[in-house]
Amino acid sequence: MVKKVAVIGAGVSGLSSLKCCLDEDLEPTCFERSNDFGGLWKFAETPKDGMTRVYRSLVTNVCKEMSCYSDFPYQEDYPNFMDHEKFWEYLREFAEHFDLLKYIRFKTNVCSVTKRPDFSETGQWDVVTETEGKQDRAVFDAVMVCTGQFLSPHLPLESYSGVSQH
Repeated sequence: MVKKVAVIGAGVSGLSSLKCCLDEDLEPTCFERSNDFGGLWKFAETPKDGMTRVYRSLVTNVCKEMSCYSDFPYQEDYPNFMDHEKFWEYLREFAEHFDLLKYIRFKTNVCSVTKRPDFSETGQWDVVTETEGKQDRAVFDAVMVCTGQFLSPHLPLESYSGVSQH
């Protein structure tokens, strides 16, 4: 029986997780709350979804040889250090090359991930999602959380005296 995997987030790690699932003959479904893949690398002048995004003048500070997927090198004509548009283009090429987009459900929020009542026997999870106001529930054998570390800012302002929290 093919194992079903929920992948939450279609950014850099979500895309690579989708590919790894397919490499292992698993059946992935990716849930992405925005209308496109790329996570924080998808530039938006004024993000409406509250997500952190790259800024207009961003250029990577890691060379292309160290920032590519191990099984999908950058094209030779790519610059050593890329602006956000070129990096997002690379993500698009990766997603299209491995035919990943068909596994992504866009504009879908994950509402909850809970162990099923028989989890100790099956290891399965209940995943509740919402797409355009309609809730859905599905059972998965595994869940990969690929939401990234930049979703919500962590500002330890209480650690610094004299810093206003307003």
